[in-house]
Amino acid sequence: MEKKDKMALDAKGLKLILAGLLVMVAGYILMMGGGSKDPQVFGEAMFDFRRLVAAPVVIVAGIVVEIVALVGVCKKKK
Repeated sequence: MEKKDKMALDAKGLKLILAGLLVMVAGYILMMGGGSKDPQVFGEAMFDFRRLVAAPVVIVAGIVVEIVALVGVCKKKK
């Protein structure tokens, strides 16, 4: 008979999920800013390396951590 009060994820899986979430939040924070206070003035700051390359790479890394956390836990259960 199985225990029904047991969680599907263990402590390591939960820590990996939280780490992936924090990495994704860091990516969104990197993407912030770059706007101009005057809408008539074009700002080049919106198209810099941090917003176009670094932030999306960090967000995708967070998604990969989430996938590893969930798939790794499913592999252990079988």
